[in-house]
Amino acid sequence: MNTSVIKIDNAASPYGFSVAPYAGNPRLQVIKLTSATVKEFIEQALPIGVQAIEYKPFLRFHVASILNSLTNNTLGDLLLNTIKNRATGAFLLQCEPVAAEYDELEFNILLSTAISHLIGVPNLDAMYGKYYARFSVKNEDNSDSYLRQAHRRMELHNDGTYVKERTDWVIMQKIAEENMEGGDSLILHVDEWQDLEKFYNHPLAKEDIQWAPPASKNITYKMQHPVFFEEDQNGRPKMLYIDQFAEPLNMRQGQYLYEMGNSLEAEENTFNVRVPVGSMLVMNNHVWLHGRDKFVADKGLYRELLRQRGAYYENAKLKP
Repeated sequence: MNTSVIKIDNAASPYGFSVAPYAGNPRLQVIKLTSATVKEFIEQALPIGVQAIEYKPFLRFHVASILNSLTNNTLGDLLLNTIKNRATGAFLLQCEPVAAEYDELEFNILLSTAISHLIGVPNLDAMYGKYYARFSVKNEDNSDSYLRQAHRRMELHNDGTYVKERTDWVIMQKIAEENMEGGDSLILHVDEWQDLEKFYNHPLAKEDIQWAPPASKNITYKMQHPVFFEEDQNGRPKMLYIDQFAEPLNMRQGQYLYEMGNSLEAEENTFNVRVPVGSMLVMNNHVWLHGRDKFVADKGLYRELLRQRGAYYENAKLKP
């Protein structure tokens, strides 16, 4: 794993937050908002309220502007530079504690909205019917995908494989947890996948695969695109892959996807990230794969996540 090129100068961002590399992998940056920034954001943003930002999309950008202003207009540039830089491409955003009473759920939704609108424009999440989705994991579940199934590992994947909208980035914020052991996020940078060149140079790497979600996703169409759907400005591959929703149309495609899945799940450069309650993991969706480790069984197990995913400003399109 070569990450020697990764350097973030914390002295360049002294306004209301700190930046440091994650101990387990210096590609991942840990950005922590100071208690003073958090307290002022609570005072300015919470009076707006979640209902208002759901009803009036322009208020979502106003909430983002509030947070950026509290950091002397430096945070937005840092987030974009971090997530667009292939050498990093991801950050874990945390908050220092504050001595104040406030609605934590409203705060978390407003904060993740501010972050998402500093890096782009979220897509409609058809599963939840809003620009974000809230979903829970419990000890028992009969859902039609691995998203809510606690006692198995959710394999490494990219989001947005089965939708028409471009999915440049994804946010996963932990809202709440009870009786939870295990369930860490699993992430892998594409360039640290040791078999990347094998599958990227494969004859099927640029062949269209069909992708279709289960009924719970509320998507009624199917998509066709290759796993390696485009390259970045330096000619390095971007991925759009998930094992659950691929529908290979012949033996060659099926075997290619089978071998790819086995390789990804065996990759030793995958690492665990424990996301504290109220924190969020934000990733470049095309250069990081993510999954989830299994939970330890507990009748009282409960975890709630908030998810957003969308496009950079320049890739956001007007809807017909």
